[in-house]
Amino acid sequence: MIENKKLIGTSMLTALAASICCITPVLAVLAGTTGLASTFSWIEPFRPYLIGFNVLVLAFAWHQKFKPKTAAEIDCECDDEKPKFINSKGFLFLITLFAGVMLAFPSYSHIFYSSPDAIKEIVYIEQSNVKEIRVTIEGMTCTGCEAHIESEVTKLDGILHVKADYEAANTIVKYDETKVDLEKIETAILSTGYKIIK
Repeated sequence: MIENKKLIGTSMLTALAASICCITPVLAVLAGTTGLASTFSWIEPFRPYLIGFNVLVLAFAWHQKFKPKTAAEIDCECDDEKPKFINSKGFLFLITLFAGVMLAFPSYSHIFYSSPDAIKEIVYIEQSNVKEIRVTIEGMTCTGCEAHIESEVTKLDGILHVKADYEAANTIVKYDETKVDLEKIETAILSTGYKIIK
């Protein structure tokens, strides 16, 4: 009984730890403190191990629930005592579902950010003022990271297009140099907690 509680607690903790690198930026954006995202960036390299550990803990917990009871365990149980919900298969199912939702968070975290291609006021821009830069960024691990950077850079006046790519470890920004400069763009990227590599 105590062992089951420990397994459930461990699985919840590892699921949260494995997804915290992507949850933190979303919470930081919602709270208005985007710099908070860098606080948990050190966890990102351990994510695959945390996911593996979480899967193992949940598999062991399910094995414990379905393994046949010994004669001593059957004799020890009272017939009229109903198991608590926290010790039930239903609760373990909810924890497994919670862990799955947390582990999959990076794949749907982008929905929490405003679209970088949101319709802006139509303005005529002199083509000679349009510049495009490619910024190399360290620390992006998922589409949620991309959306975080795109959301922050898009807030700047004069940004025409932003496309972050975590696999290529860069962000391409098209902007009007009369309204925004490279320094402001880099400051917006740094405010998300990711590092710019020059």
